[in-house]
Amino acid sequence: MDTLQSKVYGSDGEKWVVIKRQKNDSPSRIPLLPQALSIIAEYDDHPQCINQDRLLPVLSNQKMNSYLKEIADLCRITKAITFHLARHTFATTVTLTNGVPIESVSKMLGRRNIKTTQLYAKIVDNKIGDDMRRLKEVLGTP
Repeated sequence: MDTLQSKVYGSDGEKWVVIKRQKNDSPSRIPLLPQALSIIAEYDDHPQCINQDRLLPVLSNQKMNSYLKEIADLCRITKAITFHLARHTFATTVTLTNGVPIESVSKMLGRRNIKTTQLYAKIVDNKIGDDMRRLKEVLGTP
């Protein structure tokens, strides 16, 4: 499992999280949205977070997936919710479909090669139509 290493301030003065990717040992640096900051703040005084210098009290990927399954059950979600699915959703639904450039998404995911992230982009082909409509507006063409 990736290790949530620390909450730092980015060059923009906002809070970011630094994650060491276990898979390829490369760092992910992600600016934190207000919703994420709110969740992390709930665990500031948790013993595991204080004693082990973690942002969230998660012991393993397996335990995280177990927590996610429990949340899904409470919400009556029948799809298997996993940490990997959460990363995928962040890459597609949260970032790419909202106009975050693929280069930024790739960097936040800790990818060494953008080609891996481009696989996610195929899922959001409908964004291309939106982008072209905006371009038509900028160019003033009907």
